[in-house]
Amino acid sequence: MKELIKAIDELPLLIKVILAIPALDIVWGIYRICRSVDKSNVVGIVISIILLFVPFMWIIDIVMILLKGTVWSMD
Repeated sequence: MKELIKAIDELPLLIKVILAIPALDIVWGIYRICRSVDKSNVVGIVISIILLFVPFMWIIDIVMILLKGTVWSMD
């Protein structure tokens, strides 16, 4: 799981933004869940699962990627 998190963190900014478009945003949902599981953060896991079903989360992901380089998560 750490390899997945590291691989996604090292992606170029353009690829991160492309992965945040609505059809591909599931990648960031899985990323959030993996980060929370890796850190044993139960609240983060629950919130990450809920965020999978939020229809406008892709907009927030794009903004956060452009501002800080990664998506919003509970870490």
